Amino acid sequence: MATLLRKLCESASLKRPGSNPNPNPNPSSERVPSPLGAFDTLPADILMQIVRLLGPKHAARLSLLSKSWRSIVSDNDLWVHFLHTHHPHSALFAETALSSGYPLPTLSAPSSPRGSLQHVYALRERLPPSVVIDGGSGYCKFGWSKGSSPSGRFATFLEFGNVETPMYTRLRHFFGTIYNRMQVKPSSQPAVVSIPICHYDDTESAKASRQQLKEAIYAALFDMNVPAVCALNQGTLALYAAKQTSGIAVNIGFQVTSIVPILNGKVMRKVGVEVVGLGALKLTGFLRKQMQENNISFESLYTVRTLKEKLCYVAADYEAELLKDTKASFEAVEGLFTLSKERFQTGEILFQPRLAGVRAMGLHQAIALCMDHCYSAELAVNNDWYKTVVLSGGTACLPGLAERLEKELHSALPPYISNGIKVIPPPFGVDTAWFGGTIIGSLSSFPGPWCTTKKQFRQKSKLNRIW
Repeated sequence: MATLLRKLCESASLKRPGSNPNPNPNPSSERVPSPLGAFDTLPADILMQIVRLLGPKHAARLSLLSKSWRSIVSDNDLWVHFLHTHHPHSALFAETALSSGYPLPTLSAPSSPRGSLQHVYALRERLPPSVVIDGGSGYCKFGWSKGSSPSGRFATFLEFGNVETPMYTRLRHFFGTIYNRMQVKPSSQPAVVSIPICHYDDTESAKASRQQLKEAIYAALFDMNVPAVCALNQGTLALYAAKQTSGIAVNIGFQVTSIVPILNGKVMRKVGVEVVGLGALKLTGFLRKQMQENNISFESLYTVRTLKEKLCYVAADYEAELLKDTKASFEAVEGLFTLSKERFQTGEILFQPRLAGVRAMGLHQAIALCMDHCYSAELAVNNDWYKTVVLSGGTACLPGLAERLEKELHSALPPYISNGIKVIPPPFGVDTAWFGGTIIGSLSSFPGPWCTTKKQFRQKSKLNRIW
């Protein structure tokens, strides 16, 4: 690459005035240098391939050689390629759909990024990493916005203290533990924090509880001298991870499953957030009971959870699956385990909760109800905004779940609602919401419009106390 770049630079130097070591006084015999030197005869697509091979840093250097090279290097398609290659976390989607900050514009189509994509790339390269914290209902994931995966995991903030411990104290201990494990000073980087999906209704008391939790998160982080904080709903971050700004986020959490309608990044609580009393804990408990009934011995619940993750799946047709031989084995820490019907019966309770003795709607029924409410609300010019369903949570990674949900929704809903429905499996597995946070933390405009500073938070709190 260095040799190729040197040749490009030498070819460009041929056209500079005074660069000819043997000037010919006869104008008629003087050779007129070409705009791109020795590369002028190459087709444009070949030139673009050469520049792609050089990479973004060398391409930027080429733009300083001449106007002709600058014209080639400034091509937005070239920098789209570099963004996809060197910033794989949905960089182009982030810069076109999210760069304006929260709340998002109401336009249905993505906007153009501010400035050229070459400038956007340069800003992203210079952007220091931020801390991303996804406080899930089961366990927390934390790490750097430029990381390829979370750098650590441990209990969620609900496990810090007991029910009598003030929320602020729990959160302060929780965030302090994260920063200690990451070995970073809180004052050095801004933070992106996911807020658990809670208080599902839209009553005044629920609004007050949500606001209290959000303010406690801000207060705890600002008291630790974090310079800026961006706190977003888990469902919204999962949607961003799937390169969507509108749709229905379905989070299968530790205790319950939440069905959250989101339009332009904003949770539509007035439409209605549906909740199913089934979560990862219920599925693991159901599998444990099935194993005990079939005399499959085990020592720890961790083994049961591992078997659920490795062997269980969702059947496309439950009745047909009962007639098949579905035996499969997995070598766990305690030894070799073989499961049969338990493999798909565990996931089936999401659709038939009565199998586990739970009186609740099936997951497909709750999503269908949410979609029906979205259709009736007529909130957008494009009334198909709710037809994209994004799954998140560890249990949502069960093979076959997305396909089964899509099939059930088409059966449960009339064609004018069901046509065009698309169910997206967790784009980044169990870390989907965390990756949504990294997309925000890697924006060229971050922290800017996405974040609240300590000064802004104090001013807002003061105004709230006055009024």
